[in-house]
Amino acid sequence: MDWSIQQIARIAGTTSRALRHYDDIGLLKPSRMAPNGYRHYDQAALVQLQRILLLRELGLGLSVIGEVLGDESDAVKALSGHLKWLRQEQDRLNRQIASVQRTIEAVKGGGELMAENMFDGFDHTRYKDEVEERWGRDAYASGHSWWRGMDAREKAAWKQRSQQLGSDWIAAAGAGIAADSDEAQDLARRQVEWLRGIPGTPAASGGDVKGYVIGLGEMYVADPRFSANYGGESGATFVRDALRVYAEANL
Repeated sequence: MDWSIQQIARIAGTTSRALRHYDDIGLLKPSRMAPNGYRHYDQAALVQLQRILLLRELGLGLSVIGEVLGDESDAVKALSGHLKWLRQEQDRLNRQIASVQRTIEAVKGGGELMAENMFDGFDHTRYKDEVEERWGRDAYASGHSWWRGMDAREKAAWKQRSQQLGSDWIAAAGAGIAADSDEAQDLARRQVEWLRGIPGTPAASGGDVKGYVIGLGEMYVADPRFSANYGGESGATFVRDALRVYAEANL
C-alpha cells in the first residue's frame, strides 16, 4: 500500500512543495513514481516523514535533520528514544500546568499560596541524568550544590549575566560578523569565562577544556533546547564556529 504526494501532504499537515523539497535534498525519497510523474510513498517513507516532522518540531534545521537520520538508521530505536523524551516533556508540562492552575485558584480565592507546590515541573534537575551521562556524577553534584547554595540575589545576577551573554551572541549573529572577528572572539572568551564559573564542568575543573568547549558548540547546534538560547540554528552555528576558533587558538 502506498499514498500519493497529495494524500500524504493532507494527512501529515504539510504541503506537496515541502515533500518535493525533502526529495530534492535527499531527506525523503518517494517509494515510486507513478506514470503521471506523481510521487508515491509507502509505509517506510511515512515512518521517515514522521521522524523528520518530529525533529522539525524540536527546531532542528534540515541539514541537521539529515545528519541525525544518517547517524541513526534504526527507525524504531530512534523513535523510541524520541518518544521517551516526549513523555518526559509531557509529564513536566502537565505538572507545570497543574502548578499554575493551583496558583490562579489560590490568588483568585484569596487563599494561601503553598510555595512547595508552586514550582512543580520547573525543577532544573530534570537534566540530572543527561549531565551525569555526559560528564559524570561529580559534575552534576558540584553544579547542583553550587546552584542550591546561592541566595535569590546571586541567582538573579547569574541569570542576568547568562541572558545578557545570550542576547549579545544573538545580536552579533544578526549583524553578520565573522566567527573569527575580534567581536566574536571576545564573546567566545566571555562564554568560556562563564563556563569556568560553573563548578563541575570540565572548564572549571581543569579537564579537557578545549574538547569540552568545542563539543558544547556542536551540542548548541544539534540540540534545539540550547540553540533556542542563541536565536535558533543559524545563531547557534555562529556560536559554535566562534567557540571553535577561540578554542583552537587559546585552549
